[in-house]
Amino acid sequence: MPSPTFRLYNTLTHETEPVEPIEEEHLRFYSCGPTVYMYAHIGNFRSFLTADLIRRTAEAIGWDVTNVSNITDVGHLTQDDLVDPGGEDKMQRALEREGERFANIYDLARHYTEAFLEDWGALNLREPEVRPRATEHVTDQLEAVIELVEKEHAYTTDQGVYFSVESVEDYGHLSGNTEAQQLQATERDVVEDPDKRDPRDFALWKHDPQHLMHWHSPWGWGYPGWHIECSVMGMQYLGDRFDLHTGGEDLIFPHHECEIAQNQSLAGHQVVNYWVHTRFLQVEGEKMSKSKGNFYIVRDLIAPGPDDDHVPDSVREQEGVDPLALRYALMQGQYRKPFNFTLDTLHTAARHVRRYQDAAERVDAALAADADGPDELGGRLGPIYDRTLEAMCDDLNTPAATAAALDGVKAIEQTDRLNGATARSARNWLDRTNALLGVVEPEHEADQRTDAGSENGLAPTHLSDSIDTLLEDREAARADGEYARADAIRDTLEALGIEVMDTPDGTEWERQEQVG
Repeated sequence: MPSPTFRLYNTLTHETEPVEPIEEEHLRFYSCGPTVYMYAHIGNFRSFLTADLIRRTAEAIGWDVTNVSNITDVGHLTQDDLVDPGGEDKMQRALEREGERFANIYDLARHYTEAFLEDWGALNLREPEVRPRATEHVTDQLEAVIELVEKEHAYTTDQGVYFSVESVEDYGHLSGNTEAQQLQATERDVVEDPDKRDPRDFALWKHDPQHLMHWHSPWGWGYPGWHIECSVMGMQYLGDRFDLHTGGEDLIFPHHECEIAQNQSLAGHQVVNYWVHTRFLQVEGEKMSKSKGNFYIVRDLIAPGPDDDHVPDSVREQEGVDPLALRYALMQGQYRKPFNFTLDTLHTAARHVRRYQDAAERVDAALAADADGPDELGGRLGPIYDRTLEAMCDDLNTPAATAAALDGVKAIEQTDRLNGATARSARNWLDRTNALLGVVEPEHEADQRTDAGSENGLAPTHLSDSIDTLLEDREAARADGEYARADAIRDTLEALGIEVMDTPDGTEWERQEQVG
């Protein structure tokens, strides 16, 4: 059977379209990752799961995949923050909230990054080819801001650098916020700046030497705006034309709208062809809220601790649920529709996953015995897999896909005697279904997860290039007598685990040994 056409809903065109990669049979896409100021909740992971399923479906029809997914480890103001004279952001508030638990904001970011990667692995999510971190790309972001100013798409004030929305066409097209009056009402200033030319203009760089994370720039000490990092890292690793961009629906405006404006201003043309967004998740019919006791993070559900009073008794009594059951439960709603996560859904998912596991154990036992006999399952399981793949290619119709795949489990359960030939067909089906859906067996252990063979989320060669660039900046600062700037660059490198050594023969560096 030929591979079905892979179709996804494109937020940009408001239509479900065939995905046609720029490079034949090679899907290149960017996935917005977390801001690491707290544990990611299951609603966040529903969005990350969408990206994982796009990857698996593309691979199932024979495509190569290159995925980039960022870590936002730079504190910044977003449209959700209150106007604050000190320019406080979520990461800064998190550090104040958690008191003496962390020595500095870099330690906080590192802790929640590691926790995120553990949860990512527990949910059987495939690792992206590159997982860049914003702190490692500040120089790249600065270069992009300078270019936008030079191209007159941005301007400076005493408080920072702003992107001029008026300088681009079709701002608001992705979200549908195309009327200037509507945009002004939607995009609320987070910091008052009387020199902004238009209320819709957004920050590319904020001048604030008191911010806990700050870098030297042509406009003084400050930190990058929220939107510029994804434009920069997406194009750096995927080029100035790539196929697809994913994220939660809350990112459509302003984040992705601003990304599009920046991308097209930097590249001179449309950069991303397809925009895919995951709808919000509710819990038991209500918005997730700590005050309501329905705010769930992954580790609460799979390994509740003794002090996790908000974890439901039905989960605590079982000492947590299988992470694959949580993954399966999140797949019971199609990504493009709001999904109501319930404990009934979770426990039903656990029973279904247990059926997959029991079937796999039975199949493996039959493979070990390898008794003679005809293949009684190959002819039934092949069409079941085809139906599962067709559902996934139909805009990631996960409810239909998991229902189809469950027919395969039933077929194995209903086979009285699994001989060697039948077991081989069953194992082949289990492996193919697991590669597509990721709910049969874990593909790796969470405690063995790393940043895809990289250091700090980057390929080692690129990390070395980034460090060399920072060291060159430091040497230039020392030569110019800007010792505070040089010290700040050294602090940044040390926060990334890089030890800088000034020797008579020049500056050298090495990675610090991790303790614990």
